[in-house]
Amino acid sequence: MSADRSDRSGGLSRRRRRLDRDRIVEAALASIEADGVEQMTMRSLGRDLGVEGMALYRYVSGREDLLEAAVASLLHGLLERVDAAETTSWQQYLQHVAHEVRRIAITNPVAFPLVISRHPATPWLRPPLRDIDVVEHLLATLTARGFTQEQAVETYKAFTSFLVGSLLLEVSTRRAEHIGAVEHPINEGGAQVPEQDSPHDLTHAPHVERMREQLSEDHSAKEFEIGLESLLNRIESSVSR
Repeated sequence: MSADRSDRSGGLSRRRRRLDRDRIVEAALASIEADGVEQMTMRSLGRDLGVEGMALYRYVSGREDLLEAAVASLLHGLLERVDAAETTSWQQYLQHVAHEVRRIAITNPVAFPLVISRHPATPWLRPPLRDIDVVEHLLATLTARGFTQEQAVETYKAFTSFLVGSLLLEVSTRRAEHIGAVEHPINEGGAQVPEQDSPHDLTHAPHVERMREQLSEDHSAKEFEIGLESLLNRIESSVSR
């Protein structure tokens, strides 16, 4: 058998691999990372999997169900990884949780905003810690280490707010590197839409012009650490009163 024919038959074998919900979700996440959420449709996903789009409805009820499943897949294993960590203080515990969530975000920068925008387990849970079991683990850990109920809840809210703000900002700078050229800004009515780092007249903004190079530098990891340390210091000050 020729190499070309072998490659074709191997590709066909992979395309004919048994279809199931996990495989569909995996393909959906790959599509989102490559082309963006809006470009991922049941038809395009079926094409990626080598089947008709309608065949996917045996395993998912529709695009909304698929997006919810994608979020669940992104967060799968988070509780186990957090639980397995041997932390000796609440500060170390929160640092570990923060870095686990950041790892998910920077590995999936295009899909991660779904974790923020999709429905949490209940309306009173806050993303990205939106799963009841994960939140239970966090609250139980904090109260076991001396936090009152009020302090534990306040810490959960402050901690999730920090993660949302920091990580959405960080992934927004990484999106352009991961989304293919198929996704373009919607431009209705001839609006002035910025295109990457196009030239600008900065004569009216001398400070921006002077510091442009520093403004363009990426120190996301360092900024995340500084912000997290500042948050932990504020929590420590609050609980020690």
